[in-house]
Order: sequence, then structure tokens, then C-alpha cells
Amino acid sequence: MKKDRDKKKIRNLAGEGIALTLLLLYPLRHINWGLDLWDTGYNYANFQYFGMDHMDPMWFFSTYLANGAGSLLMKLPGAGGLIGMNLYTGLSVSLLALTGYFFCTRRLGMSKAIVFLGEMTAVSLCWCPTALLYNYLTYLLFLAASVLLYRGLVEEKRACLAGAGLLLGTNVLVRFSNLPEAGMILAVWVYDFLLWRQEKKTAQADRRAQADRTVQAGLLPRPVRHTLWCLAGYLGALALLLGFIHIRYGLGEYVGGIQRLFAMTERATDYKPAAMIMGILGAYVENLYWFVRIMVILLGGALLCAAAGWLERLCRQGGKKALEKKAGKGGQALRLAAEMFRLAPYVLCALLGGGMLWWLYSREFCSLLFTSYDSMLRPGVLFLTLTLLMAAVRIFSRGAKLEEKLISGMLILIILLTSIGSNNGIYPSLNNLFLAAPYVFWQSWRFLKYKGERMAFAVFPAKALLLSFLALCLFQFAGFGAGFVFAEATGVQDPDAYVENNAILKNVRMSPQKARWMEELSAFADENGLKGREVILYGSVPALSYYLQMPSAFNPWSDLDSYGYEVMVEDIEELGEAVRTDVKESPIVIVENRYILYKEGGTAALEKAGVPKETREKMAGDQKWRLLLGFMEDFGYKEVFRNEKFTVYQ
Repeated sequence: MKKDRDKKKIRNLAGEGIALTLLLLYPLRHINWGLDLWDTGYNYANFQYFGMDHMDPMWFFSTYLANGAGSLLMKLPGAGGLIGMNLYTGLSVSLLALTGYFFCTRRLGMSKAIVFLGEMTAVSLCWCPTALLYNYLTYLLFLAASVLLYRGLVEEKRACLAGAGLLLGTNVLVRFSNLPEAGMILAVWVYDFLLWRQEKKTAQADRRAQADRTVQAGLLPRPVRHTLWCLAGYLGALALLLGFIHIRYGLGEYVGGIQRLFAMTERATDYKPAAMIMGILGAYVENLYWFVRIMVILLGGALLCAAAGWLERLCRQGGKKALEKKAGKGGQALRLAAEMFRLAPYVLCALLGGGMLWWLYSREFCSLLFTSYDSMLRPGVLFLTLTLLMAAVRIFSRGAKLEEKLISGMLILIILLTSIGSNNGIYPSLNNLFLAAPYVFWQSWRFLKYKGERMAFAVFPAKALLLSFLALCLFQFAGFGAGFVFAEATGVQDPDAYVENNAILKNVRMSPQKARWMEELSAFADENGLKGREVILYGSVPALSYYLQMPSAFNPWSDLDSYGYEVMVEDIEELGEAVRTDVKESPIVIVENRYILYKEGGTAALEKAGVPKETREKMAGDQKWRLLLGFMEDFGYKEVFRNEKFTVYQ
């Protein structure tokens, strides 16, 4: 017996070891895929040229710790190229998956296999480039804070409560828009209220226990004590970090950068609180079309199963009466019919699940093109909806333990708070399912095992539809995880070419078209010794700062809406003065060719080239482009290189 137990233990350890290895390595599957001219290189440029000399102070301070962490990663061995940095930043996703796995299995008692499936699903839905450390560091600290908050409340550990507050306070310096995460204090108050109700019921039968608890509680009520411990950690982190910034840069610089962040919403309207909240609600409301129809299918299935059950009872009763009257053949026929009606719900539910899948795919609920968001977006939003519904049901369920109510409420807050502060709508929540995905599979497995004899007519079809929907999600999410890599807000296409003359992009797979663009531009930069020269980039090509190793003169993403015209005027004037007085060498200017097309032929040239009307109108009213043109004219810039994508002025 002992040998058998030892063998089973070894098998379990080996299985978990394999699972943990996969969770460590799976997030790194695409570190050599794709060339992104937007966010990836932009963030790596901010890491490499960390500081206000080459960064916009607004983004420098609003994502300070993320950029500082990235700057440290740049100093690690092998971090000198895109693949090396993708490896190091990709490990943040590995750490998220492993943290979620250990918390769900060790603290919440979920099945290891179910949690592994959930974590693999969460990793597959990480659409955001890992270069955006202000997102992934946010998720990591948010997850760690949630773990500590859970332990602090359930195990009554003050250090954990303070630690949770400290991590959430630190997150404000990772990304200033993480301020809403302070809303996790709602979990503290609701848990303490539910605990108070539970203790009150218990105390009614035990007056002495009530007195003991009153003595132990001390002078302050439990919710106040818990809140103060969380607040102490939160304010302590802010005081420590802001104190460092004050010593290093001056608090006035920080306040000025954050004030500009609030003023930014006048131009970048998608960052306004109302726009962000409507973007989140809009995704759920839009998907009500599918949710309501699935509920109608469920209702139809329940009615059919109820009818089958009713007919089964009629046939059994009729068969019994027929046998009592010695009508043998009639009784046997009715008993056979009863047996058929008993099996009918199983057949109906199988048809119901298959029919729902056929209907969803036939109505283009999701795409099979896994390099596109369309392959996971609608299933993902319904998956979030399912999570919120399951969590709400468990919170109000009488049979659920207090600890389960707590984690359910925390999940609701995590899903809702993750997307607040971003202009990407529901997408951030889909990128942060490291607790939610295991939770959904865990609750689904419990429901599928539930017999539910009293409500069998409704439970059977609900199980069939749930199983079918989860199968669809697993298929779609796995395909998305295998096929999608972010590049300019879409997926990488045809990654079967390489750039041979750029050390940063060594061994990076990309489309032949992008490889040609970058190889030609890199050759020109090498021939003319541009590495290390300051550059002004315009036209959604900020990543060139990192790929060409050319620090930005003032802001790598000059055409971004959040970088205001008034700020650019100040930066251009300051740069112009430095160039005139020979303090600085005039920077190189690299422009995406749409702007050159507009410069040479106006909106008619853009229309002929197939540029969308909205983009044409935006370019026609672009004051910052005209400002840059004026600067180039004042200092006599000439075109020195042009290929299919970029034009260089010197």
C-alpha cells in the first residue's frame, strides 16, 4: 500500500512539474514573432532612454515604475535585442500564471487540472504586447494584492492587509490610472458585513461567545481596523515613492506631469471617464444580443425536457393501470414509451448543445481567423459575463461558504476595475483572467457534477449549453493564443522573413514587406552613422527609435493625441533654440509616407491612395504636422531617403 501511495505521489509531482513548466514557457512562445511599429518598440525606447531628456514628462511620471523596471531589464544579459527584451518582459506573464496557479490550488483548494486549464486560457488571451510593462506590472501587483487581501481577511492577518494596501499604492506609480483599484476596499467592507451577520446568528445561540468576541474586538470595530491597515499600507507606499521622486526630480515636476495627464482628455476624448465607462458597458450591452438568444434556447430546451418528463410520468401511470387491468400488450407499450421519454432529455440536450454551436458559427459569432481579435472577442465578453453571473450567484447563495463569497466578490471587482483607466474598453479585463478563468472552470465543473433531480428539466439543458459554450471558448481561445501576436493593433501576418542588417531585430520573424522596409532603412542608417543621433518621428512609427537606436528629440510618438499641440510648440521652440546656439545637433526626421503623400498632393492624393476618409480629415486638421513642417523649413531640412514606408529628412 505504501509503495502504491509513493508511486501515486511521484506521478502527481511529475504531472504538476510538467504543468508548471508549461505555464512558465508557454507565455514565451512568440518572443521572436512580429515587428510592431507602435507600442512594442515605443515602450522599449522609453526603457532604453529612461528620463525626461527623451520622454514626455506626462508619460514618464504617469508610468514611472513600469519604465524604471524596464530600464533595469535593459541591463540584464541578452537584453540587447528585441528577442531578449521580449523574453524578459514575457516572464511577467509566466509569473502571473504561476501565481494564479499556486493561489487557486493551495489557498482556494481548486483542482490542479482545472486551474492549469484556466491559467493556459488566461495566457492565451494575453493579446497585449509584453513590452507594455505598465499593464503587466499592474496585473501582477493587482493579483498579488488580491492574494494578500484574501489571506488578510480570511486568516485575520494585519500584515497581509497592510501588504495589500502597499501593493495597490505602488500600482499608482506603475500607472497613474490604477487609482480606481482602491475600490478593492469594497471587498473588505462587504466581507466584514457578511462575517458580522454570520457571527450574529451564531451568537444568538451562545451569549458567552458574543461577549468573548466583543472583548477581542477591542476599541475599534473590525471594518474600521481592516480599513486602517489597508490604508496604512496604501498611503505608506505613496509617501515612500513620492518622497523618492521629490528627492530625485522635484515634486513639482511630478505634479505638472500628472496635471497634463488630466488635461489630455480634452484632446484624447477616449480617455475621459465617461468614454471609458461607456466603452466597457457598450461591450456587454452589444453582446446581450447573443446572451438573450442563448437564454431563449435554454428556455426552449427546458420546456421540451419538462414536456418529456410529463409524458414519461403519464405513460408510467397509464402502464401501471393497464397492468392492473391485465392489459398486457397495452401496459408493455406504455412502459416502453415511458422509457423512451426518460431518455429523451439526454438526446434533446445533446442536440441543443450541438445546435447552439452550429447557430453561433453560422451567424459569425466568432471568426476562425486566429490572427484577428474577432476570433476571441465575442466569446471573451460572454466569458466575462458568465464569470460575473457565476460570482454574483455564489455571493447570494445560502450554501456558499464565506470564503467563497469573498473570492467571488473580489473577482467581480477585479474584472470591472481592470478596464477602468484604459481607453481599450473591455480588452484589459480579457488580458487579466488569471483568477477568473480558473474560477469559471471550477464553478462549471461543480455545476456539471450537480445532479439536480428537482429541477432536472432546467439543469440538463443548462449543462448542455454550458458545456458547449466552454468547448467553443477553449477552441477559440487556444487558436487565438497560438496564432495572434500584436502588431499595429492587428495580428502579425506571414511571419516568414527576417531583417539581416539590424542587430536589434536579429532572428525576429516578420512579414516580407516589413522586413524589406526595415532592411532598407537600417542600411541607410548604418551607411550614414545615424545610430545615437536624436530623431523626430511622425506618423505612428515610434518604434523606430528603439529599432534604429536613435533617442527621441522630445517624444517618440509625436502624433499621438495625448501629446498636445501646445506642449509640442514648447518642445519645438526649445529644440530650435538649442540647435541655433549649437547646444544640440539638428535631429533626423523620419516620417511615415502617408504624411509625405499629403504634403505633396493634399487630400486628393490620400483619397487616391485609399486612405480612409476619417484619417484624411484628421491629417488635414493636424496642427502638429504643420508645426513640424515649419520647423523643417526653418532649418533647411532635405529629403535624403525614401522607400515604400518611410521618408528621412536631414
